[in-house]
Formats: sequence, C-alpha cells, structure tokens
Amino acid sequence: MTSAPMRKDAARNRQRIVDVARQLVDDGTPLQLNDVARLADVGVATVYRHFPTPEALMETVAAPGLEALIAHAERALTEVDPWNALTGFLEVTLEAQLTDASLTIVRAAPERVLPRTEELTGMLDSTAGRLLERTREAGAVRTVITWDDLLPLMCGIAFAAEVHAEDQRTRLESGRRYLDVMLSGLHA
Repeated sequence: MTSAPMRKDAARNRQRIVDVARQLVDDGTPLQLNDVARLADVGVATVYRHFPTPEALMETVAAPGLEALIAHAERALTEVDPWNALTGFLEVTLEAQLTDASLTIVRAAPERVLPRTEELTGMLDSTAGRLLERTREAGAVRTVITWDDLLPLMCGIAFAAEVHAEDQRTRLESGRRYLDVMLSGLHA
C-alpha cells in the first residue's frame, strides 16, 4: 500500500522544516522542535506532524549524507586497487563526519527511529564491510580488523579532530593526520 502524495503546501512546509533543521545542525545548535517551528515559520503541530521527535528530524537531515556515503562505497567496490578504494572511502567518510554533524549524531545514536535510516545505515555498513573484506582478501589489511572495529575508530578520529581544532580547515587537516596514523596500523 502506498501513501497518498503530499499536498504542495505540506511538502513546502516539510522542506522548510528540513532546511531550518539543516541550518541549525550546521550551526551546532541542538534541534528543538518548537524552535524549528518558529524559525521555519510554521505551527508547532505542523513540525510534529512531519517529525514526531527531534531524532526523526535529525535522521531526515542526515539521510542525504548517508546516501552519498553509500554511493561512494559502491563506487569504491569497482576500483581496481582494494587498498586505495578502502582508504579513499575512509577519507571521504571522515570528511563527511567533520563537515556534517548530523552523520555523527545519527551514527552514534543507540537506535534508529525511522525505518529509512535503519535501511541506510544497514546498507552503508554492509557495503563498507564488503569493501574491507575485499581489501582483506587482497592481503592489504590486517586480517583481525572488522568493520565493527573501524566504525568506532572513525568516530574516534572525528571526535579527536573536533575537540582539538577550532576551525574547519584545521579539523580536516588534523583528522586526515589521525586517519593516516590509523591506516598505517591497518595496512598489512
């Protein structure tokens, strides 16, 4: 069963809500649905109708970033050199984590509230896991490392870069250095 198409005004309101939430996340401001309603110039009930919780709104904000990471991982699976494919994917992942706070918030959350987010994170983990397995089979990465190991390590690198740098450029530079150190330890 498919749902009825959204009315144009409802679709506009939903997009305004998401746009305001995106800006708040980019500014480092916590998502409070009442604040989002005020800034989007819609009623609070409108926000709650589309997004019953701040987590649902955050997951909606993060969805395009998750989709982009999945697409990058899928492209990486087609690259000839598995090590370069893996390192390139991890570099893109780190940059995404450092430039889009919604990704880290959603990935660090203990559970997902939207089925779409569960689907996207599952696809990302599965594809990244295949990428790592392909690199392991090529003998380019230590055999004891799993994607379940790399996921918190990547979060740790992003956290360290965030904590130890004041501006975006420095965060990215620091994060790349920390990633290089981790990759040196992974390389077989």
